[in-house]
Amino acid sequence: MNKQEKTASKWKKGLVEWGVIGGVIAILYFTGLHTQVLGTMQRAMLWTGFFDAKPMVTNTEGPVLSSQDYRFSMVTSEGELETLGEYEGAVTFVNVWASWCPPCIAEMPTIETLYQDLQDRENIRFILLSMDEDRDRATNFMEGRDFTLPYQFPESAIPSALRSSVLPTTYVISKDGQVIYEKQGIADYSSPAFRDWLIELSEE
Repeated sequence: MNKQEKTASKWKKGLVEWGVIGGVIAILYFTGLHTQVLGTMQRAMLWTGFFDAKPMVTNTEGPVLSSQDYRFSMVTSEGELETLGEYEGAVTFVNVWASWCPPCIAEMPTIETLYQDLQDRENIRFILLSMDEDRDRATNFMEGRDFTLPYQFPESAIPSALRSSVLPTTYVISKDGQVIYEKQGIADYSSPAFRDWLIELSEE
């Protein structure tokens, strides 16, 4: 085989390989499995420490929720209507997510761990606000992974203090109603430092 034939063979092999890769990507995309695959890859990077996703535990001087903000209404996964006002006076962890969002999928197990550690503390509450238009997708996601986290769907306009163009975004609201933490993007909320910080806030 001469040099020209070897080059042609190499190009042909490369095209076949990229064709296979492209075909796999297309299958994942059209079947909707790409979200799960990307989420799993990002979760693996969280666990291996490939990138630093430890949440900062320093207070942010965010906005204080108004009486109007506390009227924000949500429907729980059990179909019950509630308002943000029912969480007033507690340290509230708020995560805005969607089942089609790979970073949301990746970090959700870490939020489950945090919830398991803190669920018996009356002064710490959780809101997992799903942005899924098809609410059944969110339900299938949570139930399919046996998460025990409470989750909700917005029934009115989300307060500007908790509104973000990035998914996931996580907030912590203090007992006196101030947003003291905001994180856009993925984080590892199973961090003992973050858990202990929430406990300290709840005991102030």
